[in-house]
Amino acid sequence: MTILIIEDEVKTAKALARLIVAVQPGAQIIASIQSVATAISFLNTNARPDLIFMDIQLADGLCFEIFKEVKIESPVIFCTAYDDYAIDAFKANGIDYILKPFLKENILQAFDKVSKLQSFFQGPKNDLPGIEALLNRLDNKQDKKSFLVFKNNKYVTIATENIAFFYIRNETPTITTFDLQEYPISQSLDEVHKLLSASQFFRLSRQYLINFNAVKEVEHYFARKLLIRLVIPSPDQLLIGKDKATAFLDWLENR
Repeated sequence: MTILIIEDEVKTAKALARLIVAVQPGAQIIASIQSVATAISFLNTNARPDLIFMDIQLADGLCFEIFKEVKIESPVIFCTAYDDYAIDAFKANGIDYILKPFLKENILQAFDKVSKLQSFFQGPKNDLPGIEALLNRLDNKQDKKSFLVFKNNKYVTIATENIAFFYIRNETPTITTFDLQEYPISQSLDEVHKLLSASQFFRLSRQYLINFNAVKEVEHYFARKLLIRLVIPSPDQLLIGKDKATAFLDWLENR
């Protein structure tokens, strides 16, 4: 069985691959892809895999954009951290899902369902109302408008629009506002990322999540990297590698 993994977090993709091989020893992972654009290119130029494991939010957008450009003829197992409305949509559309963090039993159940749906193939886009409805609902999800923080023995509400960036400070996720105030938060950057508008905030790295309005200028750097300068000082030099540079520039242009 040939399997394609579409997942933007490299460590998560590797963990998923190990679990897949553990429960399905004959499985062949043909590729691990991190972005919508790369997935479209791969699926347009390669033989279809027997099965696809697909994350919802990729480096350059929602995975459902892939369905608009490519006729997917493989069963798809969605990997998701979204709420029950998304899960219900997957069920109604006859497509399975696994929740993050992945467990071996979840992978076993997913393969069990796939074995019962060997004849299942997705039709043209017009035959996928569940996918289209889900895409619209995800695009219109309510993004987090504020964060409740605790500092100097006081609870304070910080409007999301006033946040220049989130970053890891001494292993603690921290908010930095445009007026240079800092507030530690309890959520991880992964959790925060899922709560925010993908058009307004970009995950530069594991350490930084930045607001579009905080970007001052972008310069070319060594080894095809980009150097990002913000309208306020950042504790670290903000560099983005060539693997995410195109997605970042597309975000700046097409948000």
